[in-house]
Amino acid sequence: MRQTNYMRQYLQRLIAGETLSQHETHNILVGITREAYPPEQIAALLMALQTRGATVDEMLGFRDGLLETGKHIDLGGLDTLDIVGTGGDGKNTFNISTCACFVVAGAGFKVSKHGNGASTSVSGASNVLAAHGVKFTDNEDVLRRSIEKAGICYLHAPLFATGMKFVGPVRKALNVPTCFNLLGPFINPAMPKNSLHGTATPTQLRLYTSMHQSIGDNYGVVSSYDGYDEISLTSGFKFVTRHFEKVYTPLEMGLAYVQSTDIYGGSTAEEARRIFDDVLENKATRAQTDVVIANAACGISLMNPNLPISDTVAMARESIESGKALQCLKAFIEINS
Repeated sequence: MRQTNYMRQYLQRLIAGETLSQHETHNILVGITREAYPPEQIAALLMALQTRGATVDEMLGFRDGLLETGKHIDLGGLDTLDIVGTGGDGKNTFNISTCACFVVAGAGFKVSKHGNGASTSVSGASNVLAAHGVKFTDNEDVLRRSIEKAGICYLHAPLFATGMKFVGPVRKALNVPTCFNLLGPFINPAMPKNSLHGTATPTQLRLYTSMHQSIGDNYGVVSSYDGYDEISLTSGFKFVTRHFEKVYTPLEMGLAYVQSTDIYGGSTAEEARRIFDDVLENKATRAQTDVVIANAACGISLMNPNLPISDTVAMARESIESGKALQCLKAFIEINS
């Protein structure tokens, strides 16, 4: 049977209100990379899933397919952490999660950061690193040297998730969010054992938590109550791990509430880069520094779950104030430029 007929069957089932299995969406993704389906069928599939909401199994199948058809990186069994949000929250903050990764590295933990360019902000992870002269690479030797010497390596998504380019034209033509907008954090090619993922809505938080439970890794998922896909300190937030589910306010972390304008990334990529540097150079405003500390502290909590949040906040702050986070950035730039 031709692949297009298989897709027709999948679409008929979705129209009838059925769901697809993890195995089926895996096969669909592999078929997409082999250009087995016309773009009209791919578009219909994506919109059917978006209208109903993709299930955990459907998402995991697409993830399996993207990982299978992409490039993997072996970091020698290191116990690493990634901190990344879904993106697309429309808040245009500065590069909080990327900055937090260097703070975590400065605190002595290994970070395998996965990221891409901006979606709704003026500067995404790849944008701010490129502004420092960083050259993205899939060279395993360079990436290993980076994480060994700087405590962090950076995995620029387009170099690894090659399957994404096959759905790219359809996603661009649709110009609306699809389930693929939520897959990025789950396809880190280094397959880190630990991940702190930020989600913008309670629905996304539940989806991510269920996916992590199926994967079986050491996870944390955070969601601010006012729509940020990271800890913003503009509101309380929920923090869910495999060990607990807690609601925190900034005050319970020993930090102050901030205004949305306090963590705004500016109108240009250069302005976002300057804020990023100011935080790591310990020259930023208190609000800018504290929002990075909050995210880094929750990342450190995943790596050492026995520590109270007050201790991990102190460790993140010390990483900045001692200059260790900045040293990690400088070493990273030297290796990757």
